[in-house]
This record gives sequence, structure tokens and C-alpha cells, in this order.
Amino acid sequence: MLTVHHLDTSRSQRILWLLEELGIAYEIKRYQRNKTTRLAPPELKAIHPMGKSPVITDGGITVAESGAIVEYLVETYGDKGAGDLAALQPRIGTPEHRECRFWMHFAEGSLMNWLVMKLVFTSIPTQPMPFFVRPIARKLCEQVQLKLIDPNLATAMAYMEQHLTKHAWFAGDQLTMADFQMSFAVEAALSRATAGKQFPALMAYKKKMNARPAYQRAIVKGGPVLMAS
Repeated sequence: MLTVHHLDTSRSQRILWLLEELGIAYEIKRYQRNKTTRLAPPELKAIHPMGKSPVITDGGITVAESGAIVEYLVETYGDKGAGDLAALQPRIGTPEHRECRFWMHFAEGSLMNWLVMKLVFTSIPTQPMPFFVRPIARKLCEQVQLKLIDPNLATAMAYMEQHLTKHAWFAGDQLTMADFQMSFAVEAALSRATAGKQFPALMAYKKKMNARPAYQRAIVKGGPVLMAS
């Protein structure tokens, strides 16, 4: 039996969505974050030395890293896809394949790093520290966001918005594995209150993704994608 080692509010949610779309039988083994640090529990290191989620076990095979998991599932079980799931891995040499490969890498290489940095530098001033240090920490974090994080994040968001005004899905007209890889980043990027007004095409994409029955089943089984603010 294929098992998803699932950490609450994590990237493993997109793995559940893919499995639900493909109709693959699987089980979920749940892990809870440390309430104070929000880090994954040490029990995950018994599954994979990195101790991160997502990670899956499929018989004697263990696969970590969400992009590698998405590729493994599509290569192993993708033939179960039909209809709008028939092109999860576009044919090599096609424009769709090039777009799919780009967005598979973009998700973690060009977008999630800035989103994570945004979260970290927003939260630092709220952490316990001597009162005289707090104004310095707040000012430093504001400057890092203003001069480094926000410009890079704005460029990434504008690029996604422009792309989705011309394409139904990230690789073209059909759903591909790139959409599963991008899903967590899209949810995180649009979690800000004003994001929907700034990026209507991206918000329409998110609503279309959220409306899929398989996506909704994954939420029921795995819980919310993001931590409550």
C-alpha cells in the first residue's frame, strides 16, 4: 500500500491532490508540527533522513521531495489518468513539456524561497527578545523585505499573472504535473488579503483548482493547506 507521510499544513497536501485525481489507493500517516517551533517531528526521520514532509513509501520504495514525488507518481501511475488528466507528463520536445519542466522548477526555485523568507522576516519581530532589540529587529526586517524579498516576489507574481492570462493551466491547455507542484506556492502567494485584487488571473486559477472534486477530497483528508493566520 502506498503511504503518504503527511505533515499538517505542508507541501504534502499537493501529493494528496494528485493521488485523489489519479484514484490511487493510499493511506495517510499523520504527523503534527511542534506547537512552539512549527517544525516537523523527529519521527519523520525514521522514514527519511531529512525528516521532512512530504515523503511517500510505496512498497519498498521511499521517495522524498515533493517534485520528485510528483514525477514518481506520474511516471508510475500516470496511465490511470484519463480526460483532462491524460497529459500529466507532456510529450518530450513539445512546448507543453518545456513549460511543464519550467514550472516544476519555478515552484521551489523561484517562488517558494521568497515566500518562506517573507514569512520568516515578518515573524522575527514578534518573537521574544529584549525590548531594546525589538525596534532594531523590526527595522532590519522591514528593510530586507523592502529591498530584497518584495521586489523578487513581485517579479515572480507578475510573471505568473501574465502567463495565466494566456494559458488555462501552467503548461498550457491541459492539467499537468506542474500544476500539482505549483499548487502549494499559489495558495501561499495568494494568502495575503490584497493579492486577489492585484492578480485576478492567478486568483481565477486558484478558484478553478480549488473547485476540482479531487482537490476538495484531498482537503477533507489532509486538512487545510495553510496555517490559520
